[in-house]
Amino acid sequence: MTESWNSTDAGVLRLPSGRLVRGRALRRPLPAGPTPTYAVHLLAKQPPEVPWEARWLRWPDFWLPGNHAHAQEILGEAWARAGVERVEIACGGGRGRTGTALACLAVLDGVPAEKAVDYVRRHYAPRAVETPWQRRYVRRFTG
Repeated sequence: MTESWNSTDAGVLRLPSGRLVRGRALRRPLPAGPTPTYAVHLLAKQPPEVPWEARWLRWPDFWLPGNHAHAQEILGEAWARAGVERVEIACGGGRGRTGTALACLAVLDGVPAEKAVDYVRRHYAPRAVETPWQRRYVRRFTG
């Protein structure tokens, strides 16, 4: 088993199951401490290479992923791997797309979809999930 994140580190969300997932802004320097073993990058353009395994989910700033089935697949894999690996979810600013994806992971973890945005805002960042359509996406997310 991989060394986990520290749940007291900034940007680390503890899901109800105990899984830890780090949310991060790619525009900021990599935080100190262990690096991810798996990351999901939520960007409109292909991100630069990183020295750990990463998947790119095409997701324009302030919008939604273009392919819902692909998003479900990637986020489902991130949730599953968070049980045994250091998983990171990251977008440019670390709030809108990252918060939306973290809220979807919360749904996969058993948080009712209508409460997932509040859960992420309370446990990750107060301004996570920035737009009405991102909130609606979470409410409709089933994984």
